[in-house]
Amino acid sequence: MSAAATTLGLIAGGRATRLGGIDKAWLEKDGVPQVLRLLGRVRGEVDAVLVSANRDPGRYAGHGLAAVADRSADLGPLGGLDALASACATPWLLTLPVDLVSVNDCLLRSLRAAGGDGAWAEDDDGRQPLVALWRVDALRAALPAALASGDLSVRALQARLGMSAVRFAGLRFGNLNTPADLAAAGYAPG
Repeated sequence: MSAAATTLGLIAGGRATRLGGIDKAWLEKDGVPQVLRLLGRVRGEVDAVLVSANRDPGRYAGHGLAAVADRSADLGPLGGLDALASACATPWLLTLPVDLVSVNDCLLRSLRAAGGDGAWAEDDDGRQPLVALWRVDALRAALPAALASGDLSVRALQARLGMSAVRFAGLRFGNLNTPADLAAAGYAPG
């Protein structure tokens, strides 16, 4: 396996409380589920795919996707990162939250160019801590202490890992968090 081998980790384990519990992974635009849209944007650049998902594993399997559930409940995004890091078989993990409207074509290359400790994206809306490239060995080593401390901040974890920011000027990845966000981006419940 190449030292640059990367797994795409789609983070789809949230509760979507602002959307009445709708599973954001299956929101559709032009008849294509969100989880498959994001995968399609980076498929040619990654070596494997995992989905952090706490419901409907069979639905993912039906699309050839391996879903991994949080190993501990109520940890928020760190629970998803923990599940993905545990299941990841490559040295690098590219995470994308499933509620992004889109990502640009050079995302992985730009994050990789930031250096050996990993990086997160910053778009015109600010820091996007879950749009990130993680060194899996470092992530696995840091997660137990982060989870035990009760500090469930992704930003704090990234600081501990020495990750850096990559600025994507003129870009907005967007987020699908409210009914207004869905309408503005042209999405429908799946």
